[in-house]
Amino acid sequence: MRSLNEKQNILLAMLFASPESVPLERLAEVLETDIPLTRNLLEDMAELYKSSDAGIQLQEIDGAYRICTNPAYYPYVQKLLQRKPRAAFSQTVLETLALIVFKQPITRGVIESIRGINSDYAVNKLVEYRLVEEVGRLDAPGRPLLFGTSEEFLIFYGLKNLDEILTSTEPMALLQSIEEQIGEGQLTIESAELS
Repeated sequence: MRSLNEKQNILLAMLFASPESVPLERLAEVLETDIPLTRNLLEDMAELYKSSDAGIQLQEIDGAYRICTNPAYYPYVQKLLQRKPRAAFSQTVLETLALIVFKQPITRGVIESIRGINSDYAVNKLVEYRLVEEVGRLDAPGRPLLFGTSEEFLIFYGLKNLDEILTSTEPMALLQSIEEQIGEGQLTIESAELS
């Protein structure tokens, strides 16, 4: 029988090796243990990394887990990988992101009708940064593309799921606060790519 410490080490090894988030159920299955114990082990690991200011973080996203770079140390990783910092989003891109978050799935046409201006640049930027993705097509003439947030959106904004932002009383203030952190160099868009 494996000790709890050994089970945590196995979980860490699995998450480190996986390029994508791994569902809790799959982790429990491979670890050959039950879901509540696996969840407790993961929560203990996440708290340990957080309290010790470790270089990594364990992040939960919609019931799946992954290892991410601690944003506090990202400037060093950025130097190592020779990545250029990204400027904060413009107000146009931020407003477009907020529309997609709260109205998804949504077409470019609907975004443009709400904002009253062409939103091609903003949508393309969000797709380029992998915060937004195509989620299907509308069953209407021309079959326009539908857009929604991606898993990278949740990772980037440090959310477990969309409910955290959808239940926020000040959603734009939340997005802007995160954007301010980006502008101060505390977070960068590329941090999502390193997880």
